[in-house]
Amino acid sequence: MSTEIDRQWTTRLRKTVVEKLPPDKLLPDTQPAYVASWIYVFGVTTLAALAIVILTGCVLAMKGPLWWHLSGTGHFVNSLHLWSVEIFFFAMVIHLWGKYFMAAWRGGRQLTWVTGVVLFLTSVGAGFTGYVSQTNYDSQWISTQAKDGINATGGGAIFNVLNLGQMLMWHIVLLPLAAVALTAVHVIYVRIKGVVPPFEEVK
Repeated sequence: MSTEIDRQWTTRLRKTVVEKLPPDKLLPDTQPAYVASWIYVFGVTTLAALAIVILTGCVLAMKGPLWWHLSGTGHFVNSLHLWSVEIFFFAMVIHLWGKYFMAAWRGGRQLTWVTGVVLFLTSVGAGFTGYVSQTNYDSQWISTQAKDGINATGGGAIFNVLNLGQMLMWHIVLLPLAAVALTAVHVIYVRIKGVVPPFEEVK
């Protein structure tokens, strides 16, 4: 017989979370032998690069464009931001293709795969809005070249690449929030379902 406490949404949520993701799954002490693979190194590299992207992006946002264009330290932090983005995409693409050829959606892991793919597409949008938010001639050229293609799809009605303020807000608020949320969900699904085993391991 259920009590009043058992019917509370917080109690039900806690029980569901603990059932789906017990502490030994959330923070495991060991992993299967097949996790000792370079393809997972690129997954972790993607996470590390994302952390550096966000950290350097926060510094750039606090200091503003006059700092990253005119200050030596600003140039350095801006370069760290750029190269961490390059490493992020390099590692993510290798991880994505590696998991594709491993058929990582097997064993009920479809949502793990889907969140990874959507995260990649979200990151492409974040990278694009970053390029058009540089406040230099490169960003002006990129935005003017991109506007016709986006307008041809009808997307220009809500996504104006010539509007620096709009692009900057997409780049530093909306898309990073989406990327971090999707990353968290992706990692949680990996913890819930586990790492996909090699084909010969499947029963």
